[in-house]
Amino acid sequence: MEGDMMNLIKVCPSVVISLCYCYWIRKLVPPGIKRLVFLLPIICLYIFIPLSFSSVHLTGTIGFFLAWLANFKLLLFAFDMGPLSSHPLISLPRFVAVACFPIKIQQNQPRQNGKTPHPNPSSMIRYAIEGLALGVLLKIYDYSDRIHPKAIMCMYCFHIYFLLEIILAMVAAMARSMMGLELEPQFNDPLSSTSLQDFWGRRWNLMVTSILRPTVYDPTLKAAVNVVGPKWAPLPAVFGTFVVSGLMHELILFYMGRLQPTFWMTWFFVLHGIFLTVEIAFKRALTARCRLPRFVSGPLTVGFVLATGISLFLPEFIRCQIDVKAFQEYAELGQLLNNLTCGIFHNSNL
Repeated sequence: MEGDMMNLIKVCPSVVISLCYCYWIRKLVPPGIKRLVFLLPIICLYIFIPLSFSSVHLTGTIGFFLAWLANFKLLLFAFDMGPLSSHPLISLPRFVAVACFPIKIQQNQPRQNGKTPHPNPSSMIRYAIEGLALGVLLKIYDYSDRIHPKAIMCMYCFHIYFLLEIILAMVAAMARSMMGLELEPQFNDPLSSTSLQDFWGRRWNLMVTSILRPTVYDPTLKAAVNVVGPKWAPLPAVFGTFVVSGLMHELILFYMGRLQPTFWMTWFFVLHGIFLTVEIAFKRALTARCRLPRFVSGPLTVGFVLATGISLFLPEFIRCQIDVKAFQEYAELGQLLNNLTCGIFHNSNL
């Protein structure tokens, strides 16, 4: 982990410098293919940066932030679209922050006495509970040899959800304290989803949804309108979006595991793309009276996501031994904190 920390110190300046270059490009190169050509070296750099790290937490987080989100934002930026182009007078620090972090600035954010409001206390309580739940899960894993493998898989699902919530909350806290930005939430109570469309479109990892819509969904929708007409054009657009999402998840998995991909994780998203496409088709064909009530569709949706995640998504993490590596990193972090605590206590007694 010490080597990864040193690599992180070396990588951060290169990321900032490359984004300064992109900010400078905006003023000199008009949007279009020409600007894209100037941005391609940066996009390639961000694809290779995660390979500099060995920690599964660092490679996964940096791969998600740079190779996926930042690159997709730069692709939009090349054509004067997306969050990097939506604010013409955006400052350089904000440009860098929005580019390399999952940040989506709230529109017309409320202020009190000219200051950005503090985070909602209820949100802080929720994050504290999730952090506590994550700690409990880590303790339960010590007894994994006595727990059914399927139950462990289900625990992994909540582990990933809690970890993502906490990581994104930390990013929001840094943006709030350093730049006064109040960010839109990245999750919206996914366990309350009433359909796959509700889960993927309005509740789960909303930053990914907002970046996939202009980069994949909208262009595919525009092309499909000329083929199948405006009524059914959303169906291939939705399916294509899930295929791209699956391939990007496969890339993040490769960063973390460094094993040849089997594309089972891609099949997880393809399957959800198929079922969501069918769901949208049925909604368009049937009236509201023919749809399932919420108390039925809700458990079915969450159950389907969990079942397919346990069958297709999580086994890839286990194949790459990401769970084993993650637990080793937790142990190393715990040992480091223990050594620091002992050192501080020892010095205080001198």
